Amino acid sequence: MQKSNINRRLKKLSDELKGEFFFDDLYKSIYATDASVYRKLPMAVAFPKDKDDIRKLIAFAHKNHTTLIPRTAGTSLAGQCVGDGIVVDVSKHFTKILKLNEKDKTITVEPGIIRDDLNLFLKPYGLFFSPNTSTSNRCMIGGMVGNNSSGSTSIKYGVTRDKVLELKTVLSDGSEVVFNTIKKETIVKKAEGESLESKIYRSLFDKLSDPDIQAEIHNEFPNKTIHRRNTGYAVDAFLDTNSEDGLSEEINITKLLCGSEGTLAFTTSITLQLDKLPPKEEVLIVPHFTSVQESLEATVIAMKHNLYACELLDKTILDCTKNNREQLKNRFFIQGDPEAILMLEVRADSKQVLKEQSQKLIQDLQAANYGYAYAKLYGEDIKKAMELRKAGLGLLGNIVGDAKAVACIEDTAVDLKDLPNYIAEFTKMMDDYNQKAVYYAHAGAGEIHLRPILNLKASKDVKLFREITTNTAKLVKKYKGSFSGEHGDGIVRAEFLPLMIGKKNYQLIKHIKQTFDPNNVFNKGKIVDAFPMDESLRYEVGRKEPIIETLLNFSDSKGLLRAVEKCNGSGDCRKPVSAGGTMCPSYRATKNEKDTTRARANALREFLTNSEKANRFNHQELKQVFDLCLSCKACASECPSNVDIASFKAEFLYQYNKDNPPSLGTRIMAHNVKYSKIGSTFPSLTNAILNTLLLKKALGIAIERSIPKLASMTFRKWYVKNKFKYDNTIYDKGELYLFIDEFTNYYDIEVGKDALELLSKLGYKVHVIEHEESGRSLISKGFLDEAKEIVDKNVFIFASLVSEKIPLVGLEPSAILSFRDEYIRLAENKKAVKKISKNTFTIEEFINKERLKGNISENHFSNEKRNVKIHGHCHQKALSGTEPTFSMLNLPKNYSVSIINSGCCGMAGSFGYEKEHYNVSIQVGEDTLFPKIRNYSDDVIIAASGTSCRHQIKDAVNRSSWHPISILKAALKEDNHNSK
Repeated sequence: MQKSNINRRLKKLSDELKGEFFFDDLYKSIYATDASVYRKLPMAVAFPKDKDDIRKLIAFAHKNHTTLIPRTAGTSLAGQCVGDGIVVDVSKHFTKILKLNEKDKTITVEPGIIRDDLNLFLKPYGLFFSPNTSTSNRCMIGGMVGNNSSGSTSIKYGVTRDKVLELKTVLSDGSEVVFNTIKKETIVKKAEGESLESKIYRSLFDKLSDPDIQAEIHNEFPNKTIHRRNTGYAVDAFLDTNSEDGLSEEINITKLLCGSEGTLAFTTSITLQLDKLPPKEEVLIVPHFTSVQESLEATVIAMKHNLYACELLDKTILDCTKNNREQLKNRFFIQGDPEAILMLEVRADSKQVLKEQSQKLIQDLQAANYGYAYAKLYGEDIKKAMELRKAGLGLLGNIVGDAKAVACIEDTAVDLKDLPNYIAEFTKMMDDYNQKAVYYAHAGAGEIHLRPILNLKASKDVKLFREITTNTAKLVKKYKGSFSGEHGDGIVRAEFLPLMIGKKNYQLIKHIKQTFDPNNVFNKGKIVDAFPMDESLRYEVGRKEPIIETLLNFSDSKGLLRAVEKCNGSGDCRKPVSAGGTMCPSYRATKNEKDTTRARANALREFLTNSEKANRFNHQELKQVFDLCLSCKACASECPSNVDIASFKAEFLYQYNKDNPPSLGTRIMAHNVKYSKIGSTFPSLTNAILNTLLLKKALGIAIERSIPKLASMTFRKWYVKNKFKYDNTIYDKGELYLFIDEFTNYYDIEVGKDALELLSKLGYKVHVIEHEESGRSLISKGFLDEAKEIVDKNVFIFASLVSEKIPLVGLEPSAILSFRDEYIRLAENKKAVKKISKNTFTIEEFINKERLKGNISENHFSNEKRNVKIHGHCHQKALSGTEPTFSMLNLPKNYSVSIINSGCCGMAGSFGYEKEHYNVSIQVGEDTLFPKIRNYSDDVIIAASGTSCRHQIKDAVNRSSWHPISILKAALKEDNHNSK
């Protein structure tokens, strides 16, 4: 079909749909991959609004001989969500909870509801949906049904297939059919007629009633003792050896559809069986082992106890946590350097029973001489440890270079009693390949996520990819295991189904697919007639690596392209507001995949790799995908792979601006310091002009915004006039250099004065010297060459001054933390900038360090009572943390201090001022921060270290907030000073 012809048809379809529909290069590129190793450019991407849209898409697929690829969060590891047809994303509009039956403990939902959000809704009723994947804060029920997801709770509660009661679907002919439990005798009636539904029941009944087919299923399918069985279609679920005719007395086609990866029907609503919430008393016991094999043998003993979870992490995963800012905090319980740990969850209705159960578990492990340490975690510590466990997949993306831990054999499940022997054979096989595999996840379920380390850009490793997968499939078959336990067959494993279930059974599932979907409308190339497992890979095999010259230094990732490729598609950036954290604020506001960290990385990878332009960055599509990035830096810490989109955006803008001169408004924002300096000569006049409607329009500033007012005198001018006051003071605590950033100098001079006064009265010699601006505005707007000049000047100034004894301390997080972030990528003198970065601190970090040394105590501060709520600046949260602010503001003993779970405020420097970004900026703040502030009483003091945060709060909520240092200075005792 000619491109112009299909584009006309796609345009016509777009006009007919109520939902959104895209077939441009940007959307096709960001939906070409999921979390697997595969890449297929789709024909288009659809966001259906209702069932009528789905029927129209099915009709179009029939008429144009294409296929529909259903998708929710796109976290699939086997390639289920990639294809060359139309990707149908239900994550935006099919998100409703339709009906809760509290008495029967059932709920009906649309497929786009997030698993954790569903459980938040259910918690007040004492109920929950038990399957719990590592992606539970963004994965959706539709995807869990498609994959028959399991997760860490399956050893106690079962898998998704066990919980699905009813599915409302649209079949391949456009008819709507409800599948639920029916009696065997009712099938005969259902099979009458010529509707597609009747044909399905008739075909299934005829085939599965055949004793030869039943015998073949019993002989070849995985052991039924393995509750994680996702190999092919679950025809074995309909058989019952105790029945006279070999069939179950009740039949529910949902058992077949669950795990079918969207290849049989399109689901529009799902009814689930719920469970009561587990017992409240909980402990996580974490035995440490000297080998993976020891941990597996210990698993067999541990599973004799009443466990709610039994998860494994090996040394490779644990080592990855050391290089992740977020997960480094969550490995606090690790003792020594174990080769593996188990996470064993024990629950009970009373603390006494919990204590007895946990002691018995540890005693049994010790009696068998398994483990050398047994950490016991409670409360919030359990959540932290389980977050570390859930980050396992994403953490593997942190491996630097082209070799990665590849998902291909990571989903094998065997009977628990066979697990140690199976893994022993597997390890020997990997040794023969000179491979050190990664081992983690669901040991208690007989499923270990195993991954070889391969470079799929190299033909020799692609050959190994197939060879290792093939030999592992044979080994799993030997133990009558399931080649897919929970991640599905997709592309990577479907090719091996004739081996895993036998050729006759493979013909059976082909017949089922043909009956449901004769024209391959639904997800072609998955489960049956699969795409080859070693083709359509994310990277071109044997490609000549593109040379991407950058001004920022990405050598720590072996270049920008490899830094971008660290994104493995796990979709952590799609977590909702309810999941906490900050990433990704623009996605949270728009709910568009285009605005995720993943989409930006995908698009950048696509165009840098495949562009034929001299300037590979010069693409409008990249401008579009980066447009709503707030450069908040949350991805640099919250993404398990540390995909730092803010740095990528700065580099992109720098390169893009070479061929696309930035607007006047952008240039003024970037050179804010220069214009602030000019304006500060006549601050009153400047302030009056800046807040006029005419100038806002001229500069592209939202008319709803108030422009920050220049101070009547710059901090530096004030300091020159008042410096003598601080020369006659006794300093017995130490010295520091105070970095006077451009925001403090021109706008927030009171913050600078408060800092100088507080530090001086506490006994510190504060050096205020001449230095350059931070360069923050230039960096964020992509003026990197000019920023580099400033960086190099500042590095030259501070290189011989700053040391461990005399650190550099700053007030504005985005400015001072640049020394620990972008300065390292920009500075010419690498040695000097690294030395400075190690001795550079936010003022909260500095004061907290001094508190820990005993140099500052509660005795310095008043006993007045205050209630303080802290909103952390995004850069502070990503690169420093809000804990130092919390500790600092707790110095006054009667201060009640708490950290707001506030996400991003939405201002992000100049972003929130720009008229095209104003609405998103406000929505970001509304997602978390603003509603909480509105609920605070007037006596609550709001602390916010970021100048843009304080301005956003004032603009949007009409509430004043204060820099933490100003709050602490106000608490200083009047008689607390060191005068000569």
